[in-house]
Amino acid sequence: MTSSHTDCHFCLQSLRGRKYALREENAYCVPCYDSLYANPCEECKQPIECNSKDLAYKGRHWHEGCFRCAKCSRSLVEKPFAAKDEVLLCTECYSDEYSSKCFHCQKTIMPGSRKMEFKGSSWHESCFVCQYCRQPLGTKPLITKDNENYCVPCFEKQFAHHCYACKKVITSGGVTYDDQPWHKECFVCAVCKTQLSSQRFISKDEYPYCVDCFSKFCAKKCAACKKPITGESHLLEGSREKLIISLLSEKTFTLKKKTLKILPW
Repeated sequence: MTSSHTDCHFCLQSLRGRKYALREENAYCVPCYDSLYANPCEECKQPIECNSKDLAYKGRHWHEGCFRCAKCSRSLVEKPFAAKDEVLLCTECYSDEYSSKCFHCQKTIMPGSRKMEFKGSSWHESCFVCQYCRQPLGTKPLITKDNENYCVPCFEKQFAHHCYACKKVITSGGVTYDDQPWHKECFVCAVCKTQLSSQRFISKDEYPYCVDCFSKFCAKKCAACKKPITGESHLLEGSREKLIISLLSEKTFTLKKKTLKILPW
């Protein structure tokens, strides 16, 4: 039996004075090793001999000289690169062909860098910040106004309306009356607390009343018919005010030869 380091394990030729390669503790002459185990180069299809550097990526192999960008042919050895449809490209060529551009700075988002996606646009992580405090937004809740993004606290501080009644921020469903913003649920009758956002109401001393409560507790009574004189009522629709005038139009009546003039108040 011959020594594993004396003869080629495959052809049994002497290795004395010859180069050889080891595989699983067995020695092979170079020709036998290359024919048995050398990987074919992805680019030139020739075997990558044992005395050559074998560069591997995802189970594929290249000669050192064949490991190049498919577009500009520059060497990719010890350089960053990207793969597209199994084609290797240097980062510059890949960026020119496939990379997104940042919505904010319009510069290329390089392969390997973190990319933020929002409303169909791409951003550098460092560009995706609150317009006011300049802190990164990342995956935090945000609000967009005039194509600028804000974190929720900054948006509320800068732009949000505060309810006239509870003083809290109105995020949705607000109404406006007398140039003051209200939550729908806060805009209620001062007596019965019924929501007034979708029904007629009357204002007295800055307090809103439903028509029924105003008639019972606030309205003056007609000297003739004893019914309440409700005057002017309002109707809010959404966040806009629609004024419904229910005042009697100006008329003139004759009573015992004296003139009674009813005027709006």
